Amino acid sequence: MITAALHEPQIHKTADTTSTAVSGENEPPTLRIFRSKLPDINIPNHLPLHTYCFHKLSTVSDKPCLIVGSTGKSYTYGETHLICRRVASGFYTMGIRKGDVIMILLQNSPEFVFSFMGASMIGAVSTTANPFYTSQEIYKQLKSSGAKLIITHSHYVDKLRNLDQETKIGENLTVITTDDPTPENCLPFSTLIDEANPQDESESVGVDGDDAAALPFSSGTTGLPKGVVLTHKSLITSVAQQVDGDNPNLYLTSNDVVLCVLPLFHIYSLNSVLLNSIRCGATVLLMHKFEIGALLDLIQRHKVTIAALVPPLVIALAKNPTVNSYDLSSVRLVLSGAAPLGKDLQDNLRRRLPQAVLGQGYGMTEAGPVLSMSLGFAKEPMPTKSGSCGTVVRNAELKVVHLETRLSLSYNQPGEICIRGQQIMKEYLNDPEATSATIDEEGWLHTGDIGYVDEDDEIFIVDRLKEVIKFKGFQVPPAELEALLINHHSIADAAVVPQGDEVAGEVPVAFVVPSNGNDITEEDIKEYIAKQVVFYKRLHKVFFVPSIPKSPSGKILRKDLKAKLC
Repeated sequence: MITAALHEPQIHKTADTTSTAVSGENEPPTLRIFRSKLPDINIPNHLPLHTYCFHKLSTVSDKPCLIVGSTGKSYTYGETHLICRRVASGFYTMGIRKGDVIMILLQNSPEFVFSFMGASMIGAVSTTANPFYTSQEIYKQLKSSGAKLIITHSHYVDKLRNLDQETKIGENLTVITTDDPTPENCLPFSTLIDEANPQDESESVGVDGDDAAALPFSSGTTGLPKGVVLTHKSLITSVAQQVDGDNPNLYLTSNDVVLCVLPLFHIYSLNSVLLNSIRCGATVLLMHKFEIGALLDLIQRHKVTIAALVPPLVIALAKNPTVNSYDLSSVRLVLSGAAPLGKDLQDNLRRRLPQAVLGQGYGMTEAGPVLSMSLGFAKEPMPTKSGSCGTVVRNAELKVVHLETRLSLSYNQPGEICIRGQQIMKEYLNDPEATSATIDEEGWLHTGDIGYVDEDDEIFIVDRLKEVIKFKGFQVPPAELEALLINHHSIADAAVVPQGDEVAGEVPVAFVVPSNGNDITEEDIKEYIAKQVVFYKRLHKVFFVPSIPKSPSGKILRKDLKAKLC
């Protein structure tokens, strides 16, 4: 999720339901709709995603498309496109067909790009997963998505062995690894790219705009992770909203070098870094992990012009004294997202990078993902207030609704933010109930975020209805941790809530009711959870309580628990 800094509204005007400044001429007077300051554009979302993204191929064929930061190896656009076609052919030879799901379990690498685009070329669907997940977490996504094939690094193969009695590598689960030596029962990535006849797009399976292209997993506004079905149409629309048109919201050119240090398995990086860059013919500089010295060296050496970051990386650039030893003058845009970025931190970074435009965006996986973005990034930039996450993207509609009456609100009145447009998800995979709870009958996606739009049409986020915890931009679903805690024989009941943290934004902490006669410690519980989840879902504190506060309907009263942390 791309999120702007939390911000308190200063003015609360009376709703003016008759104004047409941001309402459609034919809208009912009670429905206030906010739209972009930029004009709508024609979006070719009838195309397959890969065709749309590689539309500049003939003019940028010899320019670098991908650069591997750790080795310096470079792939031109022509080479990248050819390898993607070979991978598509390889998938097809292995029996992958239109609508089938592959899992990409990789850190940032060229193979991630080849696999994602290759799958698109035959109408297959990519579900992206964090390679640092535990075996249990990978298994849940594998089963839920129905993936038939996994692309990964050999380092992670042990997590895939003996997932259950029916899932066996080399028997009913194909695992392809991207490095040498190839583990037992796995296949090398060269199996895909050594095809003699690369996939010819003119002969590819017909792909409809409503066909699924990506299947990231998100917790939405509450509950356990669910598969988010993003179609070719929704992804193309989202990219176009950002980088297409005479005055694009995010101005990228084929001369730009875009830093890709954020993980591509996260929709923010996949969409706003990779897909945006390929569409514009820019060069993508791939880093497989963050390390401040290596990051600064790569920015200086490759003259990075665009840096997409999250607040922890902004903190490093703003405060680490090492930064002063490097020439970062090439950076012209810094986009921060995935978690709140405060005004003081923005000001500190501006002092380090005075030549760069710094701004934020706001979004969520289900929204495709971008809802709004700073207009300071536009080809013809407009001023953006500190703390703002910009204005709603083009070809989309946004409204703010009262939390109780559900009526639309006017300027400077906080309520739940809702978005409508062809960029939003098609549905939650195999979960019509959760889908209907998120997208209403009129096509409005309810974000679960509380915010307002000021008199300059800028969006500010002030709170969240949703229960998901955001650790450095990663989602931590409380329900997932609670289910694990309650399964422990020494725990009678449990609840998980966020606690504020200067670096991470939020960290998960647990309130636990021990079973009668059981003597369990905080360290016992932390270790129990740590063995089952990825690092950012680990508990930071455990508080023992006699009971968990709940409503008459049994819903955990998280606000009561959060109040205990103050």
